[in-house]
Amino acid sequence: MLFNFLISIPAQGTVPMVDAIAQMPAPGFESLSLWSLALKGGPVMIPLLILSIVAIYIFIERYLAISRASVDDTNFMNNIRDFMHDGRIDSAKALCKNNFSPISRMIAKGIVRIGRPLSDITAAIENVGKLEISKLEKNIAVLATVAGAAPMLGFLGTVIGMVRAFYNMSMAGNNIDISLLAGGIYEAMITTIAGLIVGIIGFICYNVLVARIEKVVFLLEARATEFMDLLHEPASK
Repeated sequence: MLFNFLISIPAQGTVPMVDAIAQMPAPGFESLSLWSLALKGGPVMIPLLILSIVAIYIFIERYLAISRASVDDTNFMNNIRDFMHDGRIDSAKALCKNNFSPISRMIAKGIVRIGRPLSDITAAIENVGKLEISKLEKNIAVLATVAGAAPMLGFLGTVIGMVRAFYNMSMAGNNIDISLLAGGIYEAMITTIAGLIVGIIGFICYNVLVARIEKVVFLLEARATEFMDLLHEPASK
């Protein structure tokens, strides 16, 4: 009997209690968006945004330039070989002039030096190859700078945000609210996240471009060796 009585007490008040809880207003949560996060990050977000735009622009521009330079036309060297064997040096020069690639400019310099010692021809080809690679590496160092500077800017924004949060707490006096500290930390960590994202993007873009440039270097070295072997062929016959 006593057990049934105790069971009946919460059972009778369950429905009104549930209704009261259902009628309570649900707590509001602020929806997160990139724009709201950028605004809460503070002034440090401006240089981070600029660095991200610069990194993306350099990556796209250099990627397209390197892709054009890495095109390997097998018919080009075959035609150069045929012209050289036939003694048509002018035709070989014209072919190089009409082909806008680092390989053609490098071979053109070697053709111009025909008649000089082979060491001079090799040096001339190597110099042109280095110049072509330096052109492809234009602004690549900027990507490395972005990859290193962006995280540091993010940490700087975090430190500034933490200083601001503790300053607001010190000015609040006895009216210290946990929301002051939580809000300041929340805003401060946004710059850290943004800095790491920009730094990771810059680091990946830098390594992708460096890997593609290395492929172009190997291609130029292979074609330079092929041209020097071509110069030795008439002498061996």
